[in-house]
Amino acid sequence: MARCTAPVYGHRSAAAAAACPACGSRYSRSSGYSGYGSSSYGSYPSPSSSSGSSSGRTSGSSGRRTAKPRWSGTGSSVWYTPEQVQALTPVRENVESLAASQPDLRDVFLCHAWDDRQGSAKELHDLLEARGVRVWFSEKDLGLGVPMMRAIDKGLVNSRVGIVLVTPAMLRRLPTEGIADKELSALLRRERLVPVVHGTTYEELEKVSLLLASRAGLSTAEESMAEVAAKIAELVSA
Repeated sequence: MARCTAPVYGHRSAAAAAACPACGSRYSRSSGYSGYGSSSYGSYPSPSSSSGSSSGRTSGSSGRRTAKPRWSGTGSSVWYTPEQVQALTPVRENVESLAASQPDLRDVFLCHAWDDRQGSAKELHDLLEARGVRVWFSEKDLGLGVPMMRAIDKGLVNSRVGIVLVTPAMLRRLPTEGIADKELSALLRRERLVPVVHGTTYEELEKVSLLLASRAGLSTAEESMAEVAAKIAELVSA
């Protein structure tokens, strides 16, 4: 019996699905491929262009099927792809468990390259805090005279979810096995990590860290940083 060659969250492209010995025949008989079985949360028609996006683009859909996870409120205007729902569900389950057992934890630990601290990392931090998310961010949480590694360890332990901002700067830093690598090692041991790919691709990430690239997440190539922040805010809301 042919076995599927996809990672846990499914094929990343139509070409990969077509080449798979288990899924290729199914792909050839259909007009699309979701990468896994039908979502238990169901699919919804794409919202109209008048639902809050002046460009007519739906959040994370770009013409693909859209879905609503169970943690998204009925009045929410945020839409997800079925792949995103699949990838984020284990993280959400951990959020719910930790919210019940450790309600004082921060919502998010933001892992980023040092070079991004005044750019894309700060942008994501500000967007999250504007939505009421409690973020551990080195630029404001590393006090003068506080040992950096001790502060980072404390931030990791006291946060429900780790957001890894994958940028060209992060890709350059990862092979050096510095602080960012230590943070990732701790986060990868648990289902509490969401990569946010920004300014690069998963293909480039695979060249540096196959383990991190195996975790499906969010990408600003498919939606804006504001839309990514909206999804993270819903994910960590208790």
